[in-house]
Amino acid sequence: MTATACGPAASLPTRSRWAGLMANARGVYIIWYREVLRYRRDRARLISSLGQPLLFLVVFGSGLTASLGAGLTKELGDVSYVRFLFPGIVAMAVLFTAVFSAISIVWDREFGFLREVLVAPLSRAAVVVGKALGGSTVAMCQGAILLILAPILGVSLNPLIVLKLLGLMFLTAFALTSMGILIAARLQSMEAFQMIMNFLIMPMFFLSGAFFPLRGLPAWMSIITRLDPVAYGVDPMRRLLLGADLAPGIRIANHHLGTVEDALILAAFAAVMMVLAVWAFETQE
Repeated sequence: MTATACGPAASLPTRSRWAGLMANARGVYIIWYREVLRYRRDRARLISSLGQPLLFLVVFGSGLTASLGAGLTKELGDVSYVRFLFPGIVAMAVLFTAVFSAISIVWDREFGFLREVLVAPLSRAAVVVGKALGGSTVAMCQGAILLILAPILGVSLNPLIVLKLLGLMFLTAFALTSMGILIAARLQSMEAFQMIMNFLIMPMFFLSGAFFPLRGLPAWMSIITRLDPVAYGVDPMRRLLLGADLAPGIRIANHHLGTVEDALILAAFAAVMMVLAVWAFETQE
């Protein structure tokens, strides 16, 4: 009698945990789908978010090639500066979209939607993961759209390279979206978020190697570039698009990092940002 009675009772906690996991999984999907749906319906956002990377590609690519022609030719060899710049511009689209996707948290807080989400039977971690996955998906799509320019610039692609690029773009976007959520969780106004993000994004972008090779830099700048997470996204993207000869890898202690090592560093940064974002979300709200 005792064993029979304990059997169903012992399964109740397991069923409860399973039901909780399924509820959180559905919540993650719904929040992810909401972010993707908002992006798909907002055509103005799509066009404007692509305008800045294209402007950088055309203006900086053409302007700096004309101004620094001899030096660039010596540094890059047979590769034009516009082609060298292209992977950095793809990373730029991912960076800006990923970080600023976290502004939806501040927006939802101001208009009350976030309060409704938080009173639902859903863990705070599920909310953060859903937001991060949604922002990462949108940022990956932004970067993928720019890949249509590859044939025009003389960059060859194949399905395997495209799949690897999409994986790198998603991983980079997930790390940066998690960082944006960490910051957004502590802010109450969109203006403050935009100011802080602009202060962080431009140095991260310019020091990532998007505009110049990470070789022959002053010691202090070399150290900063190694601390920039975006550099570990730009470097493998350039290696996939242009080849290992032009992008031998970020050098740390006389060792050039490979694509897998760059991805592992990005994954570690993403994990740290996600844990901190969940902690900030739980303690702030």
